[in-house]
Amino acid sequence: MLTLEGVTKRFGGLTAVRAVSLDVRRGDLLGIIGPNGAGKTTLFNVIAGYYRADGGRVVFEGRDVGGRPPHAICRLGLTRTFQLVKPFGNLSVADNVMIGALTRLGSVRAARLEAERVVETCGLAPHAGARARALPIGLRKRLEVARALATRPRLLLLDEVMAGLTPSELAGIVELIRRLHADGLTLIVIEHIMAAMMRLAERIVVLHHGEAIAEGTPGEVARDRRVIDAYLGEEFVLAQA
Repeated sequence: MLTLEGVTKRFGGLTAVRAVSLDVRRGDLLGIIGPNGAGKTTLFNVIAGYYRADGGRVVFEGRDVGGRPPHAICRLGLTRTFQLVKPFGNLSVADNVMIGALTRLGSVRAARLEAERVVETCGLAPHAGARARALPIGLRKRLEVARALATRPRLLLLDEVMAGLTPSELAGIVELIRRLHADGLTLIVIEHIMAAMMRLAERIVVLHHGEAIAEGTPGEVARDRRVIDAYLGEEFVLAQA
């Protein structure tokens, strides 16, 4: 479904992503982990068209999408969320989601109906009429997912949608991601909460200094000495044991 071939992104003299290659198959739930500054979000920005790669190719469903603007890539079925959620604060939850639906649907009526369905899916129905700026962070994270889902993606990139959540909020988001995946959505998830990633991801890619240093099942990655040294630390290994 998605192929990255030697993707590289530079900012002046800094190489944020260096020759990253990976394949995402239809139906995958792929995790991307790594320390802060590893290049994870930059990689998402390249895939989704916010940055143009300085080298390599991004191929989505057989199309080279390099150089296409984000809205065009979104309409192809590849959508992303953002770490820093910025809904339209003065609009309602339902209206925020409806704006996402308008990327696919030609009428406000159809978009509103789609928004109602997505709001229900994401557990936001009790808050549909609330202004987005009044939501606590846990519900804003759900709204970020809902806005992306309203574009009807086939591949959804989730960038730290679990960050800053309480344990109960975290459990709810994990369950939502599992349901979306079970319904056939292909997902790539960036996250620092390793307990959640170990439970969710079928396969994990580890980035460090912009390079992919490991790839495998959660268990394989957790035992990889390069990953332990670069990111997980001995404390994680002891806790797992």
